[in-house]
Amino acid sequence: MPKFTYSAIESASGKEKKGVVESASSEQASAELKAMGLIPTALAPEGGGTNPGKLSLGAKKDVRKLNSPGTQTQTPFTAKKKKGGITFGRVINNAGLTIFTRQLATLVNAGMPIMRSLETLARQERNLQFKEVIDSLVESIRSGGNFSDGLLQHPKVFDRLYVNMIKAGEAGGVLGTVLERLSRFMEKAEKIKGKVKSAMTYPVIIMFVAVAIVGALMIFVIPQFENIFATMLKGQQMPDLTRAVLAVSNFIKNNILVTIGIIVALYFAFTAWHKTRSGTRAVDWFLLHAPGVGPLFLKSSVSRFTRTLGTLLASGVPILQALLITRDTSGNVHVADALNVVHDRVKEGDNVARPLDSTKVFPTMVTSMIEVGEETGALPEMLNRVADTYDDEVDNSVAGLTSIMEPIMIVFMAVVVGTIVIALFLPIIKIIQTLQ
Repeated sequence: MPKFTYSAIESASGKEKKGVVESASSEQASAELKAMGLIPTALAPEGGGTNPGKLSLGAKKDVRKLNSPGTQTQTPFTAKKKKGGITFGRVINNAGLTIFTRQLATLVNAGMPIMRSLETLARQERNLQFKEVIDSLVESIRSGGNFSDGLLQHPKVFDRLYVNMIKAGEAGGVLGTVLERLSRFMEKAEKIKGKVKSAMTYPVIIMFVAVAIVGALMIFVIPQFENIFATMLKGQQMPDLTRAVLAVSNFIKNNILVTIGIIVALYFAFTAWHKTRSGTRAVDWFLLHAPGVGPLFLKSSVSRFTRTLGTLLASGVPILQALLITRDTSGNVHVADALNVVHDRVKEGDNVARPLDSTKVFPTMVTSMIEVGEETGALPEMLNRVADTYDDEVDNSVAGLTSIMEPIMIVFMAVVVGTIVIALFLPIIKIIQTLQ
């Protein structure tokens, strides 16, 4: 019978326990551990290594609480002080934060107090910087603060959406439910972002290959033909296309560092311009209206907007505050402007659908469904339904864009390489005519 190594929390004492259990499957092993009064936090086949980041998500909500909220843990704990120095990069990426939220939701829904849950996650966290963040959250709760108060101390890790949803969950006494909803939201957001990135990966790779091929031709191949042409044509003038290609080749060959410097300078100039207000607006407008990729980015923006607003409203966040949070996390300045208009109109007593429709940013179908949701009193459910619909639309758009981009990029490479080949063949034809 297969053996599984496990890490678990004793429901009676709250102590962490590790061991090996024999069972026919991982599901049955998890059930046996729960029957023994243990809440599994990691479970893996023996020999494969225990993955402490993978929680058993089958924990039931009716597991009795480990301790009362005021009970201190039996394991002594000392919060680590943050070390000085410069930290490069992010403390944790979106995928890691999603896993952390999912694990925390599982432990809280299993009946474990929030402080004990955070201590458990801190002990198994391998990212030392994020472990310090979790330790500071534990210390904040131990000193009498709320979970959301601790999150506010780390704005670079937990954004406004995260903090406000947790605050709403604490106020309504449904922190476990909100954590579960937040983890699902983050998982879906990462899924959509991954699909959009995958759609853009293929053309970027093709462009890189095309630039590499053209660069190799310009530096190594074309100069060899230039020597042949100079010898065979004996001072005769070459075709204009050939002379243009040779001029570009000579410049790149004789000024490689200058060429690289120009490319790098253009990249940083574009990056600096993109960070300006006018640059951001121009790029965001192009992404929403560009042929081919525009519909994909629009559907992705609609999905993010409806998913974010629906999740916030379902978690108990007030509508005006939810609109502001959605605006700040929209990822597109034109969508943010539209939501700013909606916020001001709702503040004056209007509904969401009418001002949203007047902005002409979102499709009519979206505003119509939102209007129905407001009339029926089921706006959060309708928003999430719209998000699910547009998630499927993003899937279809990614598949369609990939199928279209492949022949377009092949034709692009054929035109570039073909132009170079024609430029080299024109003098050869002239040489043959001269010999005849």
